[in-house]
Amino acid sequence: MKTKSIAFDQAGVLSIDTNTANIFSIFLGSLLIAALAQISIPVPFSPVPITGQTIGVVLLGGLLGARRGTMAVLAYLMEGAMGFPVFANMQAGAHVLVGPTAGYLWGFVLAAFLIGYLAENGLTIKPVFSFLSCFAATTLILILGTLYLAMFKLGFNEALIMGLYPFLVGDVVKSALCAGLITGLRRLS
Repeated sequence: MKTKSIAFDQAGVLSIDTNTANIFSIFLGSLLIAALAQISIPVPFSPVPITGQTIGVVLLGGLLGARRGTMAVLAYLMEGAMGFPVFANMQAGAHVLVGPTAGYLWGFVLAAFLIGYLAENGLTIKPVFSFLSCFAATTLILILGTLYLAMFKLGFNEALIMGLYPFLVGDVVKSALCAGLITGLRRLS
């Protein structure tokens, strides 16, 4: 017998099954990353802007878990590749996924999985561990982005100057913000 994913209960309230809720949370998560991507500050000497995407990626992984958080990031990347202007500065297209910022974008996938895994194993409950977990995820993004940037056009030293060093302070700030939001939202539930 096939069950409907959306139905109304006896009181007439909309009832949504788990699969529908998961798909909806993944889609909303991808939209959150897209919205935060538009918070973009150019770095004059770097092809990589400072964006809010990292916050969305870490929050989604920390709140949705490894699988759903990763799927939300993959949905975001797929939306951008299909031509929806979801990347920083309203960019779109598959070419962005192989351009100078591609290492950071693909790093989002691994970072969402990492923070989700750490969250599922209780390492985001306490503020200090939550910060360290968020810092590990954001640093993973920076490392992968910098390594790709080094292979893309630059040598390793130039990639560090353009793709890592300018973002370290923001990495700490974003990690603290995400840790506060993750632990705070968990307390509300």
